[in-house]
Amino acid sequence: MPFVGTPHGDTERKTLMILRILRETGEPLGSRHLAREMRSRGIVTSERAVRYHLKLMDERGLTRLVGKKDGRVITERGVEEVVRARVRDKVGLAISRIEILSFRTTFDPRTGKGEVPVNVSLLPAEGFSAALEIMGPVFAAGYAVSPLVAVATEGERLGDVLVPEGMTALATVCSIVVNGVLLKSGIPMDSKFGGILQVRGHKPLRFVELITYAGSSLDPSEVFIRGGMTDVIGATQDGEGLILANFREIPAPCLGLMGEIVSALEERRIGGVLTVGEVSAPVCQVPVDINKAGIILVGGLNPVSALRERGWEVENRAMATVLDYERLRPVDGL
Repeated sequence: MPFVGTPHGDTERKTLMILRILRETGEPLGSRHLAREMRSRGIVTSERAVRYHLKLMDERGLTRLVGKKDGRVITERGVEEVVRARVRDKVGLAISRIEILSFRTTFDPRTGKGEVPVNVSLLPAEGFSAALEIMGPVFAAGYAVSPLVAVATEGERLGDVLVPEGMTALATVCSIVVNGVLLKSGIPMDSKFGGILQVRGHKPLRFVELITYAGSSLDPSEVFIRGGMTDVIGATQDGEGLILANFREIPAPCLGLMGEIVSALEERRIGGVLTVGEVSAPVCQVPVDINKAGIILVGGLNPVSALRERGWEVENRAMATVLDYERLRPVDGL
């Protein structure tokens, strides 16, 4: 949504957004591209306004002009500015990212066309084959949103993400795909929190940890993975463990239509719905609002969490970007 506040606050917020975009893309961008990307992230501005901000940022040493046609790149000082961004700009970032990616999702399960939201994980190129061997059983056990993935090597792109030197990027379908497809069908989905779900007998039992999206600047899955709080391998091998999962709610009258949409998604090899509760009834010990139904979605980063459990260091960018569905391939065919 457009920012409302003081002129100074508005300028600073747009500056930080431009810096984040330049940092994510890793290449020179002009005012036209930046304005378009800012609009997709909820900040409506003109190319002329972006050029004005870029001039100020050049003077502060945050960006550098590399040519009138090539545009700007972010400087080291600009990177530091992003890292030290104001706390008030960070609070609620997770829920904002969910809303934006839901809007950007254009996938239609009836036609198999459109873009889906994905997480992007960066792994050392020389160890990618070994990583696939660890993640394969997690995909096969159904602890991922989809067995369809996309891969890119250094210098290539996965949506907005440029793959660094010496790395291979793996895109996994994000559970926000359910939000996005339902949104396009007129069904509102309230994203409550991400958590650690205890699994017993390969069935969801209860949440043991949770982080609300509205109060977090990071995707909860990233926090849990970094903290080593999962046991995805145990859930995969023995049916008992701790996996990443997300809790949503939808209005009760939408349950029938939602069931049809979920079935259509499954035909396109996109799942992720672990369980759907009764109207106004708790789900996995989580209370649900009146006239709402609780839904538990599996976390898209569970396969990568298994790597962490094996001691791998992986850079994850949850809710990273959107990707054309036709670019996805079965993970077992890589």
